[in-house]
Amino acid sequence: LMPWITVLITPGFSAEKNHQIAIYSQLLLLGQLPFLVMGNFLTGIAQARKTFILPAIAPAIYNIAIIITTVMFYPTFHLMAPILGVVAGAILFFIVQIPIIKYSHFRYQGVLYTSKEAWQFFRMAVPRILTSIVGQIDATVDLTLTTLVGAGAYTMFYFAQHLQLLPISLIGIAFGQASLPYLSELHHDGKNEELKRVVLESILNVIYLTLPIMFFLVIARTPIIRLFFGGDKFDWESTVVTAKTLSFFALSLPFHSIYYFLTRCFYAIFDSKTPFYSSLVTILINAILSIYFIVYMHWPVWSLGISFSISMNINVIILLIILTKKLHGFDWRYFLSEIFKIVIAALVSGCIVFFSQRLFDGLIFDTTRTINVFFLLLSNAIIFALLYLGMTWVVGINEMYLLTKMALKIKEYQRRVVEMYTGVQ
Repeated sequence: LMPWITVLITPGFSAEKNHQIAIYSQLLLLGQLPFLVMGNFLTGIAQARKTFILPAIAPAIYNIAIIITTVMFYPTFHLMAPILGVVAGAILFFIVQIPIIKYSHFRYQGVLYTSKEAWQFFRMAVPRILTSIVGQIDATVDLTLTTLVGAGAYTMFYFAQHLQLLPISLIGIAFGQASLPYLSELHHDGKNEELKRVVLESILNVIYLTLPIMFFLVIARTPIIRLFFGGDKFDWESTVVTAKTLSFFALSLPFHSIYYFLTRCFYAIFDSKTPFYSSLVTILINAILSIYFIVYMHWPVWSLGISFSISMNINVIILLIILTKKLHGFDWRYFLSEIFKIVIAALVSGCIVFFSQRLFDGLIFDTTRTINVFFLLLSNAIIFALLYLGMTWVVGINEMYLLTKMALKIKEYQRRVVEMYTGVQ
C-alpha cells in the first residue's frame, strides 16, 4: 500500500520521488518499529517506577547513532545512510534500556484474564491512541500542503519545526513524563490541594524555562539557521524563509511545552477523553487555517508556523480551563503575577540581546564565516542567560531556584546509573 499512500500525501512530488519515499518508508517501518515499540515498553516500566535516567539517555543515543551513521556513510550510500542510522539507533534505543528489566524486577506472565483494572486501562488507552492518530493526520495535512508550495518547502518546514521541538523535548516532554507517576500517586491518595500545588508550580517552571528560549529563537533565528543548516545547497532565500518559519513556530514554544504536562495531568486523574476532544477541535482549526493560508492566500511555508502556533495555544488554554474546573480552582493571583514577572524578565533580556546582536554582527564578528556565526550566537546566549538570571533575581521570581535543584540531582542520577549497570553485570 505504501506506493499508493505516498502519492496521496505528497501530490506535489514527481513519480520518481514518490517511489523513493515509498521504499524508504518501508525500510523505516520494518527496521525501526519493532525496536521502538519494545524500547518504549521498557520506558513505560521505568517511568512507572519513577526511574527516568535511562529513558532520557536512550533517545539521545538514538539520535547520536543517526548522526554518526549519516556522516560516515553518506558519501557511499547517500540518502540510504540516514535510513541505516535510524535502524541502528532504534536497536540501540532498545538495548540501552534492557537493564530496566532487572532493575525493576519485571517478570512477564502469559496469563489472560479480565479485571476492573484491565478495562480501565483500555478506556484510558483508546482516546490516547485516537489523539495520536488525529495528530498524525494533522502532520500529514501539513506535509501535503508543503509539497504544493514549491521545491524545498518541506525541507524548510521540517528544519524549522524540529529546531523548535528540541527545547520542547528537553523541557516539556521531560516534565510530562517525570510528573505522571507523582501526579497519579497524589490523585490516588486524595491529596487534591497538594496536587493543585504541584500542577501550578510545574506549569510555572515550564514557562520560566521556555519563555526565554522563545525570545532567543525569535531574536537569533537567522544566525541559528545559518549555523545548523547553512551550506552551498541551502541558499540565502531558503535561510530567510526557514528563519521566519522558526520564529512563528517559536511563538507556541511555552504553550507546546505545557501541553505535554497538561495531558499527563488529565491522565493522572483518569481522563484521556478531554485531551482527545480538545486536540480534535484545535487540529481542525490548524487544518482550516493551514489550507486557507496556503491554498487561498498563497502565503509561503512560514504561514504553517502561524496556524500551528494559533491552534496549539488555543488547545492549551482549553485544557487549562477544564483542568481548573476539575481540580476546583487554582491560585490565579499568584499564577498570573509570577507569569507577569517572567515575561518582564524575558522581555527586558531579549530587547538588550536584540541590540547587542546587531552591534556584534559585523562590528566584532565577521559572520560571513561559520565559526564567527557560532561565536556570535554563543556570546548572545551567554549575555541573554546572565541578564535573565539577573532579572529573575531582581523581580523576585521563585522559579529561579529550580535551576539549583536540578543541578543538585545530577550526581544522584549518575550514582543510580552506575548502580543499575553494576546490578546487571
